[in-house]
Amino acid sequence: MKATETRYDPNNNLVTTTLSGFVNSEDVEQWKQSLSDTLDSLPENGGFKIFVNLHGFKAENFDVHKQFRNVIPLTLADYGFRAGYVEMFENVDLPLQNKRGIKCLAAAHCHQDETKIANYQQQFSKPNEQFFTDPLAAANWISKLQVS
Repeated sequence: MKATETRYDPNNNLVTTTLSGFVNSEDVEQWKQSLSDTLDSLPENGGFKIFVNLHGFKAENFDVHKQFRNVIPLTLADYGFRAGYVEMFENVDLPLQNKRGIKCLAAAHCHQDETKIANYQQQFSKPNEQFFTDPLAAANWISKLQVS
């Protein structure tokens, strides 16, 4: 089943964005737009947590994968958060800002590739960023995480 959606839970200051299924270029654009629209709707000068649910994601081809792969790191950088896995790449100039005074405070990432996620968790996890293969575990962790 394909999903390309983003929603915001104001009670938990939690953005949940989901891209899953066998996706093409149009799906990635729809997902990217849903993420942008949701973040644009957040109150100014606040903070949010994000659950990036890519469990079940499979790109139609390499071009679609290339189109998708920068969305989260670039988007989070707009809100003052540097995704840990950006450190895999040398000399990445990724300036952080706080668009409209909004700051991303924490992130949970979920994907089905156990080897990749175990590596990310070992190398790049931190108290406010974790990597999961189980969407329920990721949702539970980020929902309960207290940040200020």
